[in-house]
Amino acid sequence: MDGTGFWVAAVLASVAVGLSKGGLPVVAMMSVPILSLVMPPLQAAGLLLPIYIVSDWFGVWAYRRAYDLRVLKIMFPATAIGIGLGWATANLISEAMVGGVIGALGSSFAASRLLGWGANAGAQEPRVVPGVVWGTAAGFTSFVSHAGGPPYQIYTLPLRLPKAVFAGTSTILFTWVNMVKLPAYMSVGILSFDSLHIAVWLFLPATLAVFAGVRLVRLLPEKLFYTLVLWALLLLSLRMLWVALA
Repeated sequence: MDGTGFWVAAVLASVAVGLSKGGLPVVAMMSVPILSLVMPPLQAAGLLLPIYIVSDWFGVWAYRRAYDLRVLKIMFPATAIGIGLGWATANLISEAMVGGVIGALGSSFAASRLLGWGANAGAQEPRVVPGVVWGTAAGFTSFVSHAGGPPYQIYTLPLRLPKAVFAGTSTILFTWVNMVKLPAYMSVGILSFDSLHIAVWLFLPATLAVFAGVRLVRLLPEKLFYTLVLWALLLLSLRMLWVALA
């Protein structure tokens, strides 16, 4: 893991993580694919986890007053269940199969919203059963490929949260998810301390990107912010579907 190509990919991946933790929608989902250009995907996921965790705490500090407590109460235990299922079935269920299902659901949801279907619907209340279903899916997909964003968005977009609350709730939730994933990753050998010295060098670009993301969220008009969320959800869901069918 050396050479200019590796470090360019690693810095870009860490910046993607930081921007996402700053509140920009699902940018972090690009991190593993970017780093997978220069190393195996599972090693990429393990290398990025410490960067996620460090970035998480800067994001939590930035959004410490902007979050939806009910959504977190529903999704904290649900995502933990999903992570447990991912850990228990790591050798039984393929990432492609899970990605295909989530990709199909996410792209259908995003496309319908971008076409205006349901645009006039009022804000929904955070309901327990859908929250448990999508939270479990978010925990599972986050465990297998750091891709918990689409299930979270499918659940939370209909709630029509203020953009800062949407971003803050996401940041706090996935801080919890990454903390729960840490011992699970260690137990299956995905996380190795051999790569920690590399991750340390990537903390700075990731941290700077967190605050750049927070700034961009504040500057973006709310309608544009949610349009970007939907387009990001659509494109990344289509990518998950493409990978699953390839």
